[in-house]
Amino acid sequence: MRFLVTGAAGFIGSNLAEALLSRGDTVVGLDSFNDYYSPARKRANVAVLETYPRFSLAEVDLRDEAGVACVVGSGSFDAVAHLAAMANVRYSIERAPLYTDVNIRGTVNVLEAVRKAGVPHVVFASTSSVYGNTEHLPFCEDDPLGKPLAPYPASKIAGELMGYTYHNLFGITFTAVRFFSVYGERGRPDMMPYIITDSIVYGKSFKLYDAGEMYRDWTYVGDIVSGVIAALERPLGYERLNLGRGQPVRMADFVELVERLVGRPAMMETPPAPASEPKVTYADVSRATALLGYQPSVTVEEGMQRFWRWYQEHVVSIPVAAGSRPEA
Repeated sequence: MRFLVTGAAGFIGSNLAEALLSRGDTVVGLDSFNDYYSPARKRANVAVLETYPRFSLAEVDLRDEAGVACVVGSGSFDAVAHLAAMANVRYSIERAPLYTDVNIRGTVNVLEAVRKAGVPHVVFASTSSVYGNTEHLPFCEDDPLGKPLAPYPASKIAGELMGYTYHNLFGITFTAVRFFSVYGERGRPDMMPYIITDSIVYGKSFKLYDAGEMYRDWTYVGDIVSGVIAALERPLGYERLNLGRGQPVRMADFVELVERLVGRPAMMETPPAPASEPKVTYADVSRATALLGYQPSVTVEEGMQRFWRWYQEHVVSIPVAAGSRPEA
């Protein structure tokens, strides 16, 4: 099969692209290599993908309507996995125009290109953040989404709604997969598993909101990729599905796990959580299990051991002294 993966140089996108390539699919990756975090990290991810003969890369910004249309229109794709976006709830707080431009207008550019090219199916990367501070646990796909806590989840809700519009008007099948606290190899340096690990390794302090009395549904990237692939293979009309583990972990316990892996104590500040942070994320994955056969299998302990091995190999390549930091 032939797939377009937007955001293919990123954390989840590169893992997805490699999984598709390793089973013999053809993948075109689209990425802008923006400087939200080190483009060199993204280039390293793509270097792995370029070892596969069935991979090709298009360097295009989602906001470039003509560029997106050219890539989508020239590929004869069976489906598009639209993962490219500006991410991070906290970073979005003072950057609503940027998130609107990239995540909403960029998604419309993808959908327009898909419509014109006749691509039948889109899988859209959404987020658990769309649920906001709901008191209904676990989070269910039919929960109301009218109160996002920051521009990032608001932009993802808009993307889901535009997906329904294009399904209703043009018959495009559209599955929004809502990711829950993804971690693992190639993880972004702005994400908490990386921040905690990096801070402990280099003897730096980090912020742990509410003294760690918050819960996150940590989900290993390999399980997420399996869910996305299943969604690519099974058009469902219009659907929204949680991809999480369904087992929230107390943040203080998560820090203790990383301390054991690294073999050093953490240094933390424990301020109150800001208004952008929900107390709990907790996925009900029963719908994804029923419709996709989704079965997350990697425990947080096993997944973080894999992340730690990757971090040691790809981030820390020389002996680490307290307070020092090599370029990564």
